[in-house]
Amino acid sequence: MFRKLLLFISAAFVITSCSQQTKEYTIAFYNVENLFDTINHPDKWDDDFTPEGKLKFNGERYQDKLEKLALVLSSIDTLRLPSIIGLCEIENKKVIEDLCKQETLFEGNYGIAHSESPDKRGIDCALIYKKEDFKYLKHEAIGIQFPWEPNYKTRDILYVKGIIGTDTVHVFVNHWPSRRGGLEKSEKNRVFVAEQLKSAVDGIQSKNPTANIIIMGDFNDEPTNKSVSQTLNAGNNQNSSNPSYLYNLVYNMDAKGEGTYNYRGNWNMLDNLIVSNSLLNAKNNLHTSFDAGKIFKEEWICYKNKKGVLIPSRTYGGPNYYGGYSDHFPVYFKISE
Repeated sequence: MFRKLLLFISAAFVITSCSQQTKEYTIAFYNVENLFDTINHPDKWDDDFTPEGKLKFNGERYQDKLEKLALVLSSIDTLRLPSIIGLCEIENKKVIEDLCKQETLFEGNYGIAHSESPDKRGIDCALIYKKEDFKYLKHEAIGIQFPWEPNYKTRDILYVKGIIGTDTVHVFVNHWPSRRGGLEKSEKNRVFVAEQLKSAVDGIQSKNPTANIIIMGDFNDEPTNKSVSQTLNAGNNQNSSNPSYLYNLVYNMDAKGEGTYNYRGNWNMLDNLIVSNSLLNAKNNLHTSFDAGKIFKEEWICYKNKKGVLIPSRTYGGPNYYGGYSDHFPVYFKISE
C-alpha cells in the first residue's frame, strides 16, 4: 500500500512538472462573415444589415450569430479557450465586445485590439487575446492606398505587438481585397497589399532577424498565388536555416486539395497562417511545428450541398437567410512554451 502511494505521488509530481515546463497556446483566425450590428451608421454601407434593410438583420438574428460564432471559437480547443484570435469582417469594436460577452467566451476575459478601417462597407480586422496569456503592448493600423485608384478604400492591416510567456510576438491580421472582377484582374490589388505587409515584416526583422512573427488572415489568395508565394515570399521550405524565412502552415493542406472556403464546388485555401522560421526552431522558448496548421471543420458548422459535400454553413446567401455560422472555416495552430 505504501509503495503504491509513493508511485502515485511520483506520477503526480511528474505530471505537474511537465505541465509547468510546457504550456500550449492556441492561435486562431476566423472570417466571421459580416458580423454587423443592427444600427444604421450613415458613414457606412451597412443599410442591408438593419431590421429595415433587405437582409432584415434584426436583434434576434444578431444575437443568434454572436452565440454561434462564440460556440465555434470556444470549440477549437477542447481543453482551453484560444489565447489569440484574429477576426475579419467585423463592423466595429462594439460587435467584438458583444462577441466576447457570450457565455462560451466570457471566461476568457479577452482584451481587444481594433482600429476602424476606411473600408466603405465598414468591415475591419481585429484581434482578441486572453489577458492571462498575452501581454498587450501596442497595436497600429497599416493603411492601404492604391496609387492607381486613390479613392478606393480597403481594409487596413492590423499589427499587434505583445508578449507570450517571456517572448515578444508580432502579429499581423489581414483581410486582403476580394477577387471581384476576376482573379487575374484583381490580383494587382492583393500583390500591393502583400508588398505593404512584407515591408512591415522586413522592418521588424531588420532589427531582429529572429523576431517571432505570426501572420494570419483571409488573403483572398491561396498559398501558391503570386501575392503569397512570391511577393510575401511565404512557402513550405522545411530545410531553410534562415530564421527570417516565412513558412505557411496551411501550404501543404492546400496542396492536398483542402480549403477554408468553397466557391461553386471548389475548395479555396483563402485563410492563411504564416510564421517566421524562428518559431519553428524547437530550441526556442516559443515554438510550433511544420504540420501545426489546422482547419476547424466539425460537421455541426457545415451544410451538406447537393453533391453531399460538407461546406461552411453560412449566415446569408445573397438575400436569403440561412442562419449558419460563417462562409469560411476557422484556421488555427498551437505554439508551445
